This record gives sequence, C-alpha cells and structure tokens, in this order.
Amino acid sequence: MDPLAISPRKLRSDLYSYSYQDDSNTVPLVISVLSSLIERTLARNERISRSYGGFGKTRVFDCREIPDMTIQSYLERIFRYTKAGPSVYVVAYVYIDRFCQNNQGFRISLTNVHRLLITTIMIASKYVEDMNYRNSYFAKVGGLETEDLNNLELEFLFLMGFKLHVNVSVFESYCCHLEREVSIGGGYQIEKALRCAEEIKSRQIVQDPKHHHHHQFSRILL
Repeated sequence: MDPLAISPRKLRSDLYSYSYQDDSNTVPLVISVLSSLIERTLARNERISRSYGGFGKTRVFDCREIPDMTIQSYLERIFRYTKAGPSVYVVAYVYIDRFCQNNQGFRISLTNVHRLLITTIMIASKYVEDMNYRNSYFAKVGGLETEDLNNLELEFLFLMGFKLHVNVSVFESYCCHLEREVSIGGGYQIEKALRCAEEIKSRQIVQDPKHHHHHQFSRILL
C-alpha cells in the first residue's frame, strides 16, 4: 500500500487495534510506512556515502550478496510467515534507532538492511509477544543460516548493551513519529530536518570526533 494513501488516524487505529484471522493475509499498515521510511533512508545514505566516503567499521550485518528483494517485500514475507503484530515492528524500529545511536559509524545500506531487519524483528518479537518461533524458523524466513542469525542476535545484543526495554511513553513517541511520516507533507518535513541534522553532524564530527548527538528520532536515519 502506498504510504501516502494511509492517514495518521488509520495508522494509529491499526497499531493499537490490529487483528487478523489465521487465514488472513492482510498486512499491517506499519509495514508500508516503515518500508517507505527505510527506502528513503537508503537513498539518502547512498548520497552521503558518495559525498563523505565510507560508513565506518560497524559491518556486523553486512552480507556478501545483496538480496534481490525490496524492503516492502521482505517485511511482508516476515509478516506472512511469522504473523508478528504491528507493535513488533514499532519496537524493532526503536531497536534500530538505538543501535544507530550506540554505533555512530553505522549507516543503513543495501548490504546490511535485510539482516538488520530480520534480527531486530526477531528480538522485538521475543520482547513483545508471548509465543514465538525458534531462531531456526526466523532464519529460514529471513534467508539466513541459523548459526548466522544466532551470531547476529548476540552481536546486536552486546552492541546494544542489552538495552531492550521499551516503556509505554517511548513506544507512543515512536508511533507518533510514524504517524507524522504519513501526514500531509510529513515525509518531506522529516527528510528536510534530517538532512540538516546530517550536515550539522558531519561538520561537528570533523571538529570533534568524540561528539555525540541525542536527537530522539534522527538516529535511525543518520
């Protein structure tokens, strides 16, 4: 579904009251919104890479061969085979944001985004839901070997400092951010703000390599 066709109210309703039948293939709206956000991130990071060079040394999620699958299709595949609810994707989004904050040299790219998504969604599912599939099943869904996904999970947890708790206020704030993503002109305004943040960050890193930033929502996209 085109994110522009999703209203903030409709997204909120879906996030908080989504339900599905066992034989239903209705995809949660948050998947389209998150997919759009990440696709735009990839495009911008590609421009940044060409302008400023490499993305640093955090390459734990890099793969040898880029999967021939769009972000939207990959997220839909994960949902189709795991039936993870909308809240799982919001929490995974929180985790990705925190990971980017803790690892300043990391940038989402075509070589790491698929592995990052399946890892964070699996961990978020364990945090949010009562019943979960084994790592081996998530690995099969994500197109990885079980050992590889096990290693990615451990690497992610240590790089995150095991900070997995997401309280209600944090969850709500990220839901609000996703709602703004689908607001009229919201995507453009977020893109504009993040581009300015990236320019400021680049200048400050040159001046002070140890400087850290704590913008609440820009981290996933920088």
